[in-house]
Amino acid sequence: MSKSAFTESTERQRQNHVVIILASGLSQRLGQPKQLLVKNGEPLITYMTRLALNTNPQVIVVIIPDNNRSISSAITELTLQYPSIRIVMNPKSDTGMAHSLSLGIETIAALKSTSIDRVLIMGVDQVLLDEPHLTALLAGEQTVVASRYHSWQGLEKHQNRDEMAPDIIGLPLAINYKLLKQWQSELIGDKGLRHLIRGLPAEQIGEVDNDQLSYDIDTPEQLTYAKQQKWLDS
Repeated sequence: MSKSAFTESTERQRQNHVVIILASGLSQRLGQPKQLLVKNGEPLITYMTRLALNTNPQVIVVIIPDNNRSISSAITELTLQYPSIRIVMNPKSDTGMAHSLSLGIETIAALKSTSIDRVLIMGVDQVLLDEPHLTALLAGEQTVVASRYHSWQGLEKHQNRDEMAPDIIGLPLAINYKLLKQWQSELIGDKGLRHLIRGLPAEQIGEVDNDQLSYDIDTPEQLTYAKQQKWLDS
Protein backbone atom coordinates (compact mmCIF):
# COMPACT_ATOMS: atom_id res chain seq x y z
CA MET A 1 0.00 0.00 0.00
CA SER A 2 1.41 3.40 -0.95
CA LYS A 3 1.96 6.04 1.73
CA SER A 4 -0.85 8.23 0.35
CA ALA A 5 -3.25 5.28 0.24
CA PHE A 6 -2.31 4.37 3.82
CA THR A 7 -2.92 7.95 4.97
CA GLU A 8 -6.26 8.01 3.20
CA SER A 9 -7.23 4.69 4.77
CA THR A 10 -6.28 5.96 8.23
CA GLU A 11 -8.35 9.12 7.70
CA ARG A 12 -11.39 7.06 6.74
CA GLN A 13 -10.89 4.83 9.77
CA ARG A 14 -10.67 7.78 12.15
CA GLN A 15 -13.74 9.45 10.69
CA ASN A 16 -16.09 6.67 11.77
CA HIS A 17 -16.56 7.94 15.32
CA VAL A 18 -18.31 10.75 17.14
CA VAL A 19 -17.67 12.14 20.62
CA ILE A 20 -20.06 12.86 23.49
CA ILE A 21 -18.62 15.09 26.23
CA LEU A 22 -20.65 14.85 29.43
CA ALA A 23 -20.23 18.32 30.96
CA SER A 24 -23.58 19.11 32.54
CA GLY A 25 -22.74 18.21 36.14
CA LEU A 26 -23.53 20.83 38.79
CA SER A 27 -20.27 20.31 40.76
CA GLN A 28 -22.10 20.51 44.09
CA ARG A 29 -19.33 18.85 46.13
CA LEU A 30 -16.71 21.11 44.57
CA GLY A 31 -18.67 24.31 45.13
CA GLN A 32 -17.78 25.82 41.74
CA PRO A 33 -18.23 24.64 38.13
CA LYS A 34 -15.47 22.16 37.33
CA GLN A 35 -16.09 22.93 33.63
CA LEU A 36 -14.52 26.37 34.24
CA LEU A 37 -11.42 25.28 36.14
CA VAL A 38 -8.40 26.46 34.16
CA LYS A 39 -5.69 24.29 32.57
CA ASN A 40 -2.99 25.77 30.34
CA GLY A 41 -4.85 29.07 30.27
CA GLU A 42 -8.27 27.84 29.17
CA PRO A 43 -11.40 26.39 30.84
CA LEU A 44 -11.43 22.61 31.22
CA ILE A 45 -14.51 22.33 29.02
CA THR A 46 -12.66 23.82 26.04
CA TYR A 47 -9.39 22.04 26.88
CA MET A 48 -11.16 18.65 26.80
CA THR A 49 -13.09 19.55 23.66
CA ARG A 50 -9.80 20.34 21.90
CA LEU A 51 -8.48 16.91 22.96
CA ALA A 52 -11.57 15.36 21.42
CA LEU A 53 -11.10 17.39 18.23
CA ASN A 54 -7.61 15.90 17.86
CA THR A 55 -9.15 12.44 17.39
CA ASN A 56 -10.74 13.72 14.14
CA PRO A 57 -14.38 12.80 14.88
CA GLN A 58 -17.35 13.46 12.62
CA VAL A 59 -19.08 15.45 15.36
CA ILE A 60 -18.54 16.39 19.01
CA VAL A 61 -21.67 16.74 21.14
CA VAL A 62 -21.03 18.73 24.32
CA ILE A 63 -23.76 18.41 26.96
CA ILE A 64 -23.86 21.38 29.35
CA PRO A 65 -26.25 22.62 32.06
CA ASP A 66 -28.89 24.99 30.73
CA ASN A 67 -28.56 27.46 33.60
CA ASN A 68 -24.93 28.55 33.46
CA ARG A 69 -24.12 31.41 31.11
CA SER A 70 -20.37 31.23 31.84
CA ILE A 71 -20.11 27.60 30.74
CA SER A 72 -22.23 28.28 27.68
CA SER A 73 -20.11 31.28 26.76
CA ALA A 74 -16.83 29.35 27.16
CA ILE A 75 -17.79 26.55 24.79
CA THR A 76 -19.76 28.71 22.32
CA GLU A 77 -16.56 30.58 21.45
CA LEU A 78 -14.97 27.29 20.37
CA THR A 79 -17.95 26.32 18.19
CA LEU A 80 -17.38 29.43 16.11
CA GLN A 81 -14.01 27.96 15.10
CA TYR A 82 -15.14 24.34 14.73
CA PRO A 83 -18.58 23.69 13.15
CA SER A 84 -18.34 20.00 14.10
CA ILE A 85 -19.03 20.92 17.75
CA ARG A 86 -22.70 20.78 18.79
CA ILE A 87 -23.84 22.20 22.14
CA VAL A 88 -26.80 20.56 23.86
CA MET A 89 -28.40 22.07 26.96
CA ASN A 90 -29.46 19.64 29.68
CA PRO A 91 -32.47 20.95 31.64
CA LYS A 92 -32.20 18.03 34.10
CA SER A 93 -28.57 18.32 35.19
CA ASP A 94 -29.48 17.23 38.71
CA THR A 95 -30.79 13.82 37.64
CA GLY A 96 -27.42 12.20 36.90
CA MET A 97 -25.19 11.30 33.99
CA ALA A 98 -27.62 8.99 32.18
CA HIS A 99 -29.93 11.78 31.00
CA SER A 100 -26.97 13.71 29.59
CA LEU A 101 -25.86 10.62 27.70
CA SER A 102 -29.36 10.05 26.38
CA LEU A 103 -29.44 13.62 25.05
CA GLY A 104 -26.12 12.98 23.33
CA ILE A 105 -27.42 9.81 21.68
CA GLU A 106 -30.53 11.67 20.45
CA THR A 107 -28.35 14.38 18.92
CA ILE A 108 -26.16 11.85 17.10
CA ALA A 109 -29.18 9.89 15.84
CA ALA A 110 -30.61 13.11 14.36
CA LEU A 111 -27.51 13.38 12.14
CA LYS A 112 -28.75 10.31 10.24
CA SER A 113 -25.15 9.39 9.39
CA THR A 114 -24.65 5.86 8.09
CA SER A 115 -20.89 5.85 8.72
CA ILE A 116 -20.77 6.14 12.54
CA ASP A 117 -19.37 2.95 14.08
CA ARG A 118 -18.23 4.11 17.50
CA VAL A 119 -18.94 6.73 20.13
CA LEU A 120 -16.20 8.10 22.36
CA ILE A 121 -17.72 9.20 25.69
CA MET A 122 -15.74 11.42 28.05
CA GLY A 123 -16.11 13.88 30.91
CA VAL A 124 -14.23 17.08 31.65
CA ASP A 125 -12.58 16.65 35.05
CA GLN A 126 -9.90 13.98 34.52
CA VAL A 127 -7.22 16.65 34.37
CA LEU A 128 -4.38 14.34 33.20
CA LEU A 129 -6.30 12.83 30.28
CA ASP A 130 -4.31 13.08 27.05
CA GLU A 131 -4.70 12.43 23.35
CA PRO A 132 -2.71 9.13 23.28
CA HIS A 133 -5.18 7.62 25.74
CA LEU A 134 -8.16 8.60 23.59
CA THR A 135 -6.39 7.21 20.52
CA ALA A 136 -5.77 3.91 22.34
CA LEU A 137 -9.47 3.63 23.26
CA LEU A 138 -10.51 4.17 19.64
CA ALA A 139 -7.92 1.68 18.41
CA GLY A 140 -9.47 -1.16 20.42
CA GLU A 141 -11.66 -3.63 18.52
CA GLN A 142 -13.97 -4.84 21.30
CA THR A 143 -17.61 -3.72 21.60
CA VAL A 144 -16.61 -1.50 24.53
CA VAL A 145 -13.10 -0.26 25.23
CA ALA A 146 -13.03 1.44 28.63
CA SER A 147 -10.44 3.12 30.81
CA ARG A 148 -9.12 1.33 33.89
CA TYR A 149 -7.68 3.20 36.86
CA HIS A 150 -7.78 3.47 40.65
CA SER A 151 -9.98 5.68 42.79
CA TRP A 152 -8.53 8.67 44.67
CA GLN A 153 -9.50 6.86 47.87
CA GLY A 154 -7.54 3.79 46.87
CA LEU A 155 -4.49 5.88 46.04
CA GLU A 156 -4.67 7.72 49.36
CA LYS A 157 -5.17 4.64 51.54
CA HIS A 158 -2.59 2.33 49.98
CA GLN A 159 0.96 3.06 48.96
CA ASN A 160 1.51 -0.46 47.61
CA ARG A 161 -0.17 -1.04 44.25
CA ASP A 162 -0.83 -4.69 45.16
CA GLU A 163 -3.00 -3.57 48.09
CA MET A 164 -5.11 -1.21 46.01
CA ALA A 165 -8.88 -1.08 46.15
CA PRO A 166 -10.62 -2.61 43.09
CA ASP A 167 -9.97 -0.82 39.83
CA ILE A 168 -12.54 1.50 38.26
CA ILE A 169 -13.60 0.55 34.74
CA GLY A 170 -15.13 3.70 33.30
CA LEU A 171 -14.84 6.91 31.32
CA PRO A 172 -13.52 7.81 28.93
CA LEU A 173 -14.62 4.87 26.82
CA ALA A 174 -15.35 3.95 23.23
CA ILE A 175 -18.51 1.96 22.49
CA ASN A 176 -20.24 0.47 19.48
CA TYR A 177 -22.82 3.00 18.28
CA LYS A 178 -25.59 0.49 17.49
CA LEU A 179 -25.30 -1.02 20.95
CA LEU A 180 -25.37 2.42 22.59
CA LYS A 181 -28.56 3.27 20.70
CA GLN A 182 -30.13 -0.01 21.84
CA TRP A 183 -29.26 0.82 25.44
CA GLN A 184 -30.64 4.37 25.36
CA SER A 185 -34.00 3.53 26.94
CA GLU A 186 -32.26 1.74 29.82
CA LEU A 187 -30.05 4.68 30.80
CA ILE A 188 -31.38 5.91 34.12
CA GLY A 189 -29.67 7.84 36.92
CA ASP A 190 -25.91 7.85 37.48
CA LYS A 191 -24.95 4.21 36.96
CA GLY A 192 -26.91 3.19 33.89
CA LEU A 193 -24.06 2.75 31.41
CA ARG A 194 -21.59 1.10 33.79
CA HIS A 195 -24.26 -1.39 34.88
CA LEU A 196 -25.06 -2.29 31.26
CA ILE A 197 -21.39 -2.72 30.35
CA ARG A 198 -20.89 -5.11 33.26
CA GLY A 199 -23.56 -7.34 31.70
CA LEU A 200 -21.53 -7.88 28.52
CA PRO A 201 -19.43 -11.03 28.00
CA ALA A 202 -15.82 -10.44 29.07
CA GLU A 203 -14.48 -10.88 25.53
CA GLN A 204 -16.53 -7.89 24.37
CA ILE A 205 -14.87 -5.51 26.83
CA GLY A 206 -11.41 -4.09 26.27
CA GLU A 207 -9.49 -2.01 28.80
CA VAL A 208 -6.80 0.65 28.54
CA ASP A 209 -4.88 1.15 31.81
CA ASN A 210 -4.08 4.71 32.85
CA ASP A 211 -3.69 5.52 36.55
CA GLN A 212 -3.44 9.24 35.71
CA LEU A 213 -7.20 9.15 35.17
CA SER A 214 -7.65 8.52 38.91
CA TYR A 215 -7.24 12.25 39.44
CA ASP A 216 -10.64 13.73 38.72
CA ILE A 217 -11.80 16.84 40.55
CA ASP A 218 -14.83 16.43 42.80
CA THR A 219 -13.87 18.14 46.08
CA PRO A 220 -12.05 21.33 47.18
CA GLU A 221 -9.25 19.13 48.59
CA GLN A 222 -8.73 17.43 45.25
CA LEU A 223 -8.71 20.81 43.52
CA THR A 224 -6.07 22.13 45.92
CA TYR A 225 -3.92 19.04 45.29
CA ALA A 226 -4.25 19.39 41.51
CA LYS A 227 -3.14 23.02 41.68
CA GLN A 228 -0.20 22.10 43.94
CA GLN A 229 0.88 19.53 41.33
CA LYS A 230 0.44 22.22 38.64
CA TRP A 231 -2.06 20.05 36.79
CA LEU A 232 -4.40 23.04 36.90
CA ASP A 233 -3.59 26.76 36.85
CA SER A 234 -3.62 28.53 40.20
